[in-house]
Amino acid sequence: MSSLIYLLSPTAKEGLNHLPVLTFKTLVSTINFDFINILLFTSKQAVITTNSISDEWKQFPCIAIGKSTTKTIEDLGGKVIYMPKSNYGEDIAKDLLTYFYDKRIFYLRPKKTAFDINVYIEEHKSNNGHEEVLFFEEIIYETDCLSYKRDQKPIENAIIIFTSPSSIKCFFKSFDWNESYTAIIIGKTTKKYLPKNCSYLVADEPSIDACIAKALHLEEERYLL
Repeated sequence: MSSLIYLLSPTAKEGLNHLPVLTFKTLVSTINFDFINILLFTSKQAVITTNSISDEWKQFPCIAIGKSTTKTIEDLGGKVIYMPKSNYGEDIAKDLLTYFYDKRIFYLRPKKTAFDINVYIEEHKSNNGHEEVLFFEEIIYETDCLSYKRDQKPIENAIIIFTSPSSIKCFFKSFDWNESYTAIIIGKTTKKYLPKNCSYLVADEPSIDACIAKALHLEEERYLL
């Protein structure tokens, strides 16, 4: 096991210290799939939560944001018809307006998001000549923080992997930043939430595997010094 790398995501990875800082709460008991014909999932957790509520979602084609979301959909028996090249909110909204303007899109989402796709679509659909685009959303779960004691903090020189803005928020609810730490950030949206005094590197692509690869490379470089 790497003694320096800490992964804050809910799912553990072999060989890394696992320090999950997030927990999830389902907010609805049923989902109405009437009048829609395509689903939008922006996270693995949204798929897991939807599947725990109803199997009906598997009847609809899915737009999936990110490799882990795509894999979760397919592993659970769903069908992915489109995966945007970019994981960033504005780019996703632009893709929806460009390629799915004639669909009834249903976004199953967390309570808090880093970017409001619905607002962007409402503000820009007339500019694209797609006033008819129908975009529905339902909040199905919320994210909360797990708490830790101060003495459970990562050791000095730790490499800490942040996979979402929420993971940054929850980490700092329990711990202070040590100047010897290095953060590995999953992407530019998450980076905006990191305090300015933190040393960081951004993953080469917005995925947990890319974050881990960046962390392992940094750890190896340190050993070679």
